[in-house]
Amino acid sequence: MLESNKISYVELPARDLALNKAFFGQVFGWEFKDYGPDYTAFEKAGLDGGFFQADFCSRPQTGAALVVLYSDDLESTLAKVKAAGGSIEQDIFEFPGGRRFHFLDPCGNEWAVWGALV
Repeated sequence: MLESNKISYVELPARDLALNKAFFGQVFGWEFKDYGPDYTAFEKAGLDGGFFQADFCSRPQTGAALVVLYSDDLESTLAKVKAAGGSIEQDIFEFPGGRRFHFLDPCGNEWAVWGALV
């Protein structure tokens, strides 16, 4: 159910929509619905959103928001990211309240995945 004044949807750039769809489907089990050749919406990601065709990427260093996913098995998720062609930007590290790593998707967008302390 949609709630007024709450974050409802997020949109991110992708240089190659097919490549990002394959990556996020394989690693995280997301599903996609295309809306023309330049946009695909994703579902089953915790928060719905989409990728739009663009020649730039989303990085916190350039002022973009960092999207952080959750995993109950951080090492396994890191291995899946690597196996699917993502690159590790920052290996697993601890922070107050948990652990996380940062990665770049195949289109160069930076993401993080966090998990509880073990």
